[in-house]
Amino acid sequence: MSEQEQQRQFTIQRIYLKDVSFETPNSPEIFRTDGTPDTHLNLNTAVNHLDGDAYEVVLTLTLTTKVGDKTAYLVEVQQAGIFALAGFTDQEKAPMLGSYCPNTLFAYAREVITDLVTKGSFPQMILQPVNFDALFMQHQQELAKKAQQNSGTESAH
Repeated sequence: MSEQEQQRQFTIQRIYLKDVSFETPNSPEIFRTDGTPDTHLNLNTAVNHLDGDAYEVVLTLTLTTKVGDKTAYLVEVQQAGIFALAGFTDQEKAPMLGSYCPNTLFAYAREVITDLVTKGSFPQMILQPVNFDALFMQHQQELAKKAQQNSGTESAH
């Protein structure tokens, strides 16, 4: 094992709720509406370099549930964490910050959403697991494709 591999260290320094919003714009009427709820989940991740080896990762989940054309509820949660990654190359940090950290945060965000929806007097909402590895790879492929298109555009001028 090389000296660099021995010095690698990953730590979770803090996990916290950065922002939360729960809205029921059509209550109390929505509680008297029949219909099948339609739920849409939107995910977003942001990484902020703090200092040294410390990074803030913010996982934003926006969950919108409608019955017909009326919004039953809208939940937005920003679950964040401060993670320290020492001794890793930039290439090694990318999947950790873009996949591993959001996956860690997802469990906390899912619990917040379940709690808020239940307290809003709606049926329990249990979010299914998300494959952050696949989402990260898809994002990397999109970035590579854009970079390739931009380099093709520049050489055409």
